[in-house]
Amino acid sequence: MANLLSSNLTWPQANNLWAQALNPVIANPTNSIQLVQNIALTTGTNIINHGLGREMKGWFLTDIQGVASIYRSAPMNNSTLTLTSSANVTCSIGVF
Repeated sequence: MANLLSSNLTWPQANNLWAQALNPVIANPTNSIQLVQNIALTTGTNIINHGLGREMKGWFLTDIQGVASIYRSAPMNNSTLTLTSSANVTCSIGVF
């Protein structure tokens, strides 16, 4: 990248190269992760309010405090995430 941003570039050229390099990083949805902590999942279907106020792009489990198989069992929407768990377990969920 050092060669691309040489001092021989005009401001519009440099600005365009910076935008090409930085815009994908800025637009990455994982930059706005919200952590929903200490969710007590029960065996079966669990509906969790993710609190984003918009449709989720994705989710991941963190701090799982037991052994369970957990998967999304309904389409994501603007306010909830539906997960099915094979056992009672407490975990935190990163949503973005």
